[in-house]
Amino acid sequence: MKAIDMTDLVDDPVSGARADRTTTSSAAERDGSRVSRFKPWQLRLAEGAVSVLVSLLFLRLCMHISVNPLQRVGQVSGLAKVQQYGALIGLPLLAVLLYAAYRGSLQRYQVAQRLVCAALAGLATGAVAGGIAVALHGTPFGLGGQEGDPGNVMGMANDMIRGDGLPGVYPPLFPAVLALVADTFHNGVAGVGYAMKDLQLVCTALAGPMAYLAWRLLLRPVWAVLIAIPSAIVFMDPIRPYSHATMIVMVPMLAGCLRELRRAHELSRRTTVLRAAGFGAAFGLLFLWYSGWFVWTAPGVLVLALFLVPWRQGAARLRRALLFLGVTLLSAAVVGAPLLVQMVRLGAATKDRYAYVMTYVDPAYVMGWISDREGRANYHTFPDAGELAGQNAFTMLLLGAVALGIGFGLRNVVVRTAAAGLISAWLLRFWFASHMQHDQAVQLYPRTTWIIMYSLMILAVLGLMFTTQRVVGWLRAVGGDAPATRIKPIVVGRLAAGVLCALALFATVGASWSANRYMPTTDIGVEDMGLDAYRAHFIQQQDGKCPKYAGSKGCSPINMELAEYTFGPDDLKLFCGNAEQPEWPVLCGRQRPW
Repeated sequence: MKAIDMTDLVDDPVSGARADRTTTSSAAERDGSRVSRFKPWQLRLAEGAVSVLVSLLFLRLCMHISVNPLQRVGQVSGLAKVQQYGALIGLPLLAVLLYAAYRGSLQRYQVAQRLVCAALAGLATGAVAGGIAVALHGTPFGLGGQEGDPGNVMGMANDMIRGDGLPGVYPPLFPAVLALVADTFHNGVAGVGYAMKDLQLVCTALAGPMAYLAWRLLLRPVWAVLIAIPSAIVFMDPIRPYSHATMIVMVPMLAGCLRELRRAHELSRRTTVLRAAGFGAAFGLLFLWYSGWFVWTAPGVLVLALFLVPWRQGAARLRRALLFLGVTLLSAAVVGAPLLVQMVRLGAATKDRYAYVMTYVDPAYVMGWISDREGRANYHTFPDAGELAGQNAFTMLLLGAVALGIGFGLRNVVVRTAAAGLISAWLLRFWFASHMQHDQAVQLYPRTTWIIMYSLMILAVLGLMFTTQRVVGWLRAVGGDAPATRIKPIVVGRLAAGVLCALALFATVGASWSANRYMPTTDIGVEDMGLDAYRAHFIQQQDGKCPKYAGSKGCSPINMELAEYTFGPDDLKLFCGNAEQPEWPVLCGRQRPW
């Protein structure tokens, strides 16, 4: 059997090479087809099943951790227990991987690598969700309780249960699922807060598997998990897990779609239509789940799509590419029609005037984020200034890897997709920020921070991948076929196993960092991210009792009248969120309206 180059972790259709026509299958298919014992679909199914099951089972295990999350020592004990469970599951997985790398055959190592990568992706976000379960132990309500963004989404779900129709221009799919879960399992309107907790935990746990499986459409296991785990941990927001999960999955889906567009002429008409309809339906569902990322990336990706259409390569190729593009856009529009119609009806009248700390910081800062639960931070103290023109070592290293990605892989469809999304979001960010004072509107521009940073992380990992391929290729060219100088595939496989061990350590400490931010606040009087978990512990349960750890403080009743937020007449002025009255003239140029 032909030895596998373990550094060639991207298949030729992604890079644009045309030497081997067997590369018309996906990376997952080629990777599996070389392992004779298993069929490609069996390996793909095994990866998906392992990743999803590990994430959900680990979450379920953590839901049995019994501590008082309103006490800091209880929070620390709970986080430590999550780490203990993670080690008890993760260490045997890594042991199997290392044993296969050093003692097993290349074929067995490949299978072990795929399954361990899938399991690590599930374990990473399963640990985040497990930490959130610790923060919410003793209460049936989710992060946010009945207030803030969760309260608004719960109000939308209540409106749907009552038959009041779709929410304005807000993506309706998550509120619809929330309404369905509440109506099916938690007594309807009275239990929508219970359903919110269920979905926050499950969606957070599944973020890692979804990211990994999406990137497996394009990359081999190690490179896929190197993007999936850091992005899922860094960007996931458990209070709104539907939002960032959409972004993480959307980019590889866009790249996969553009890859199919470029090679549509190789497919039959029926296959072209089916694949285009599948991608379009997936984009439509993601758009209904959360639409914001499409708004920021659409201009750049559409320009790239037009660039990839073979305008001068013959009528037959052109017709097939346009057929794929047309069917994709049509099916996406049909599936996303409920929200598209609302946007056409109400979009022009919808203005975002909510200003908070991220609208006061330098708009060129895109390497970090702080929410409107900023605690004691403000635009004077955030972000921390780095050593070189305000940029820290992480930023410089990341940009160095991005340079490698662009320098070595500009012909790569994934590189082009990430770059197109980055440029699009970058230009829109500064357009809205530059018009903020004149238009008295924010238009959510700070949220472009996430898609910009995600694109940079993608380009950086691809840069490392291309560099690895170049270096190994150069070493093989220099060494020739002499046994003493030949780089064996299993040796590179052992290096990949070491990388996965380091990534697993990052995943476990990163997951603890993510969950720790949401532990119920112990800093009385300060609105930090723990306030959302704190609120969940002081709402009356359906049986009329307060949650377990509410103590003598009492709790507020369930708001049975909770509906989508409605605001007074638009005064056409910015609103300074979480700002004291004396700060309003300096921050927003106006007096506080009350």
